[in-house]
Amino acid sequence: MGEQEDISLPKATVQKIISEVLESDLTFSKEAREIIIESGIEFIMILSSMASEMADKEAKKTIAPDHVIKALEELEYHEFIPYLEQILVEHKETQRIKERRDAKFKKSGLSEEELLRQQEELFRQSRNRFQQTSTTPGDGAEGAESLEAEADSSRSESVKAEEL
Repeated sequence: MGEQEDISLPKATVQKIISEVLESDLTFSKEAREIIIESGIEFIMILSSMASEMADKEAKKTIAPDHVIKALEELEYHEFIPYLEQILVEHKETQRIKERRDAKFKKSGLSEEELLRQQEELFRQSRNRFQQTSTTPGDGAEGAESLEAEADSSRSESVKAEEL
C-alpha cells in the first residue's frame, strides 16, 4: 500500500459486516478488523488496477462493469461474478426508472417553482376538504379515506418536485 496510506474503508461499516457474519457469541478484535480493512483495500486496488488495464487494452478511458468482471475472472474470483451481475442488472433498472421519472418532469415544461406552487395549491385544497369533512356528520370514514389518498398523492408529487 505504501504511499496511499490515506485510503481506508469505513470502520463502522466493516464492523457491521463482521458482526453480521459472526455468530453472536464471538468477538472480533480491533487488530483483526484493521487486517480485514487493509486486505479489502489491497483487493480493491488490485481489482481496480487490473480493470484499468482491461480498459486501456480497449482504448477506453472509463472502467466499465465488463472490465471489472473480466478482472474478477482473471483473478479467479468466479464465485463473485453472478452476484455482481445481479447487482448490475438491479442498478440499471433503478437508473431506468429514475431517468423516466426525471424525463416526465422535464417534458411537463413546468419550472420547479411552478411545480412547487401546484403542490402548495394541492395541499391547500386538501386542507380545505379535510376541514369541511371533519365538520360534516356522517362522512367520517369515507372522507378520511379520500383525504388520505389525496395526501398520499400530494406527498408523491412533493417528492418528485424536490428531486428536480
